[in-house]
Amino acid sequence: MKGGLDKVDTALAEVTRSVVQTEEMKAKVKAQTAQDIADDAQRDLDKALSALDTALASLRNLKKSDVIEVSAMQQPPPGMKMVIEAVCILKGVKPKKVAGEKLGSKVDDYREPGRGLLQDAGKYLDSLFEYGKDNIPDSVIKAIQPYIDNQAFQPAATAKVSKAYTSICQWVRAMHKYHFVAKVVEHKRRALKVAEEDLCGTQLVLEEAKACLKEVKDGMAVLQNKYRSCIAKKEELKCEQCQQRLIRADMLTNSLADEKFRWQDTVDSLDYKINNISGAMLVATGFVAYLGPSTGDYCVSLCKEWLRQLSENNVPHTQEPNLISTLGDPVEICSWKIAGLANDTLSVEIGVIAQFSQGWTLYIDPQGEANKWIKNLEKMNNLEVSKLSVRDFNSSLESAIIFGKPFLLENVSEELDLALEPILLEQTYKQQGNTVLKLGDTVIPYLETFKMYITTSLPNPHYRKQTVINFTLSPSGLEDQLLGEVVAAERPVLEEARNQLIVSNAEMRQELKEIEDQILSWLSTSEGNPIDDLELIKVLEASKVKAGEIQAKVKVAEQTEKDSSITHLQYVPVAVHSQILYFCVSDLSNVDPMYQYSLGWFLSIFLMGISNSDKSGILKEQILNINNCITFSLYSNVCRSLFEKHTFLVCVQILMNDGQIDMDKWRYLLSGGVIKEMENPAPAWLYERVWGDILALSSLKNFSSFANDFVDNLEEFRAILDSPNPHRQVAPLPGKWEAELDAFQKLLVLRCLRGDKITNAGQDFVVLRLGWRFIEPQTTDLSDTFKESTATPLMFVLSPGTDPAANLYMFAEEMKFSQKLSAISLSQGQGPRAEAMIHSAMEQGNWVFFQNCYLAPSWMPSLERLMEGINPSQVHQDFCLWLTSLLSNHFPVSILQNSFKMTMEPPCGVKANLLKSYTSFSDDFLNSCPRVTEIKSLLLSLCFFHENILERRKFGLGFNIPYEFTDGDLCICQLQMFLSEYADIPCKVLKYTAGELNYGSRVSDNWDQRCIMSILEDFYTPEVLTPEFAYSESGIYRQISTNSDLDGYLQYIRSLPLNGSPEIFGLHNNASITFAQNESFALLGTIVQLQHKTLTVGGRSREELVKETARDFLEKVPATMNLQEVIHKSPLLYEESMNTVLVPEVIRYKLLEAVAQTLKDLLKALKGLVVMSSQLELVASSLYNDTVPEVWNAKAYPSLKPLASWVNDLLQRIEFLKDWINHGIPSVFWIHGVFFPQDFLTGTLQNFARKSVISVDTTSFSFKVMKESVGELPSPPSEGCYIHGLSLEGACWDPVVFQLAELRPKELYPEIAVIWLLPVPHGMPPASGSYLCPIYKTLTRAISS
Repeated sequence: MKGGLDKVDTALAEVTRSVVQTEEMKAKVKAQTAQDIADDAQRDLDKALSALDTALASLRNLKKSDVIEVSAMQQPPPGMKMVIEAVCILKGVKPKKVAGEKLGSKVDDYREPGRGLLQDAGKYLDSLFEYGKDNIPDSVIKAIQPYIDNQAFQPAATAKVSKAYTSICQWVRAMHKYHFVAKVVEHKRRALKVAEEDLCGTQLVLEEAKACLKEVKDGMAVLQNKYRSCIAKKEELKCEQCQQRLIRADMLTNSLADEKFRWQDTVDSLDYKINNISGAMLVATGFVAYLGPSTGDYCVSLCKEWLRQLSENNVPHTQEPNLISTLGDPVEICSWKIAGLANDTLSVEIGVIAQFSQGWTLYIDPQGEANKWIKNLEKMNNLEVSKLSVRDFNSSLESAIIFGKPFLLENVSEELDLALEPILLEQTYKQQGNTVLKLGDTVIPYLETFKMYITTSLPNPHYRKQTVINFTLSPSGLEDQLLGEVVAAERPVLEEARNQLIVSNAEMRQELKEIEDQILSWLSTSEGNPIDDLELIKVLEASKVKAGEIQAKVKVAEQTEKDSSITHLQYVPVAVHSQILYFCVSDLSNVDPMYQYSLGWFLSIFLMGISNSDKSGILKEQILNINNCITFSLYSNVCRSLFEKHTFLVCVQILMNDGQIDMDKWRYLLSGGVIKEMENPAPAWLYERVWGDILALSSLKNFSSFANDFVDNLEEFRAILDSPNPHRQVAPLPGKWEAELDAFQKLLVLRCLRGDKITNAGQDFVVLRLGWRFIEPQTTDLSDTFKESTATPLMFVLSPGTDPAANLYMFAEEMKFSQKLSAISLSQGQGPRAEAMIHSAMEQGNWVFFQNCYLAPSWMPSLERLMEGINPSQVHQDFCLWLTSLLSNHFPVSILQNSFKMTMEPPCGVKANLLKSYTSFSDDFLNSCPRVTEIKSLLLSLCFFHENILERRKFGLGFNIPYEFTDGDLCICQLQMFLSEYADIPCKVLKYTAGELNYGSRVSDNWDQRCIMSILEDFYTPEVLTPEFAYSESGIYRQISTNSDLDGYLQYIRSLPLNGSPEIFGLHNNASITFAQNESFALLGTIVQLQHKTLTVGGRSREELVKETARDFLEKVPATMNLQEVIHKSPLLYEESMNTVLVPEVIRYKLLEAVAQTLKDLLKALKGLVVMSSQLELVASSLYNDTVPEVWNAKAYPSLKPLASWVNDLLQRIEFLKDWINHGIPSVFWIHGVFFPQDFLTGTLQNFARKSVISVDTTSFSFKVMKESVGELPSPPSEGCYIHGLSLEGACWDPVVFQLAELRPKELYPEIAVIWLLPVPHGMPPASGSYLCPIYKTLTRAISS
């Protein structure tokens, strides 16, 4: 201690002494410099002062008389004159201008001014003594310089003239010399002054240093004395200090005891992570870079593949590397969950991806969950929320950027505004030291705290340059959300306590982490020995106590949370079931864009179902009651907004997502399977299509022996095939199949045998699994719907021919709102008026009715903006908005999702349509015509005709073109008018006005016009006036007594069957089979649209099934035929036009190249070798769903076959062509195998025309049905050609009587015998004995002709 003090004090003294010596040397040098300057200046000054003193001494010797003498001279000599002039110049006396020697010139004359100076001799001399020699101007010196330089201006020269002038001359010259010396001396005087001042300062510093040195020496003496006393005291305190250190060390050890274990675990964990950081970071980077837009299932599968690759390539990685463990912060994740982020892994991964993504992220957010989370997360940071459609969008965005606030841009479309590009690309730069950004034409300050979030409600958008994150609600995320809702509804106290626990746990964990971080911070920043830092030890002790309290609370909270979670787990079945229901409903938008339902709407149904469920004290029963109530409540509400043909889809989706349908067999039910080759065991009654479906069914796992068993039990299966109700067959399935198959598997058998009953059987299956109420139609009650609505719109989704206006006006009258209802039919230019109506209605509490919204697609975004801006708390409680629209792709999704939708469909069936027509009549109208009997009979007949026209199209035998006939075509006023004006029944007039004008005005096809007029013949005929006239063979549809009033007619109509039989339409009973088949397969085709692309069938993924199908087809498809070889074998000949037909046919089958190339590209895309384009994606979907890809259809012949049958048909067509090429023109042409039949028919006529040497335009065909079969006609005819392969619809060919006949039961499209197409010149159809029948390529008739 002493040595330390001595060293410090001695060093301080030495430093002070050195400073003093340095300052002394500086002072000496500066003093010498100042003295040298002063001496030099004095030497110069002495030289001037010597001359000055001599001049002044001479002036002192002058007497006044000497001066007076000089002044008395009238003509002084030249030397004296010069002296006077020089004095005047020095004195600043101006000369007088006098005439010069030259005429007109002026010269300076100093005589008079000089005499003026000499008037007072004493004063004159005094002025010379007092002259300011130090301030003579340079101009004056310059002026007297000529005098100084003049040899005559010398004291010696003037001494001869006057003593006074000699002295004055010396004075003038002395002043001149002094001026120049004084200028030099002045600079030296200034330098001297500076040197003296510097010297003075140095001396002051020197004195201070000396004083300091003295103070240091005195202090050293004092310290020495203190040191000696401290040494003595040190010995006394040494033992006490050791004891205190030991106490503090013990305190420090205890405070950090728990930290030791945590630090050890942390170090071990960090060592492990560091050693495996490469693999973990690779996986995390892959997540952030690539998996933002992906679905959860795809992320999991890709992550597994990455881990496999890491292991194969020996890349070090943690046991299960994942994004959350690598980049996630547990405390921050907890804060996200508090803000509303779902608790499932996928949602947390999305949050981490968003945190580390480059640029501003765009969230795919169809359910609005990202919006809600972001708003809660940034609520405390003054989040700005706006949309591109909002008027003040730009100002809100600028404000957020300038003030560095977070900004949420909601509901963007696929095309982002170009004005956002500088922000999205963060195109900032420095300007005058500040970061700025150019937004439009304005440069604004850019704060680094600015954040931007972008969301879109589109479910599957396409963006090119934007960082996209898929925030679509996942099943697990929705399940967690619904679990919280159901527990909150059933156990509100428990759920509230749980929520508080979650928040408090998060807060305590955050606080605990902060304390642990502070401890490390204090220890790392502490200086010296920590044992001696009392403040540090006190802080650590307090932190230890606080941490202990928090840990204890956390343990209690965790235990409480576990207890709460046990209760939550009991309600998991409700959450699981309900999330399945939600995704069932959300998938309906794939069927029709108007089927949109928001998550908020679903949650309201969910909570309503919980509250309305039957209560039970047994938890399992209560959960079952809740599930049943939610399911039916959702079904009822959804079906209210679905068209009737789609209500069955909801039940199917519920069963499928509930795991009650085997997906392998489900795929077969929807799209069939691969057809095997096997001979038809009963061609007489077993149709090829049915046999093909049976063979395809046999490819399924549980049906491998079905085809063989079918052959062994033909009669038993035929009974099912011929049964009127095979779906409710009492007799069991033959063989082992009744016992081995469940209810759903039996549907597959029914699909093979009687596809027309699939819809009915499906309804029975729903009843079996869900109950009767799930197939009963759900009626729409405006009163109930209105009660459920709030400020959201009520929307009527229309089908052609419906108008809800009358019902709404009646409801408004019932609600006393008829005077407060404003209606407008939207169209171009009506937007501003409609907007004004909404604003007025919201303030006054009126109703607004917007009709035909689909006619104003450009105004729909404005309507969407108005709806989103509605604040229920600021809108009149009576306000209500009603909308109507046909199906439209342009209708805003947000309005569809949040509106209460109701579908409006026209009546279905003869009975319903007749009721609708007759309820619009009155007895007054029936009795208003003078011919009451006739008008009643003809009116019923006309209404039957009207319903016939409306309903025929559903049978597939209606018209070539589907016309949208409406009630407006039923013009009863014409009937009344003509009956009143004509004495006889004007049947021709009535037929013409109805058939050609009212209904015929819509008809554009001649065959359809013929059909309408033929049907009208059965209804507008005099026979209908007889009371016993029947419109059908059964007599169900008949005339009734004309004595009946309107109620009598309504009573008769209500007695008719609900579903009209084909007989009223003049059709065979088989027509109902066609209708049922079309309905069934349309339903199955619609269900196909609901299938997920990630569906797994029979343990194989969708991708694997597509690969297998593509490879199978690629192996089957033959190579393109060699065109040159075809031309060589079938050269173009004048006398044989069939060769001309053959070459284009071969060229058209370049379709094979397109098919093969598409399949090859698809297989490459599935392997990842090429990009999976949107076209290839559509091809993959078509292969999976057993439909022909559109890219093939565009190059192919018209066909309605499913994919498997289409491929087989293609192969048969190629085989037909090859046979034609290799063996020459066939004896009988397979007309179905010709790509372009028009060419073929023209070629046949051309052969005849060239042979007969007539114009081909004058030829036509006559037709002869042959008795011989194809095999019995070995050679072609001499004229024309034989064809086979045509099928009949609505009739069959009777080979016995050799004419058209009625269809046999269950026979739909029988093939006609071989037809001889015989060209004839100037051919005309026979006047009788034949039926002029059109031919079409497919069942879609004129659309594909």
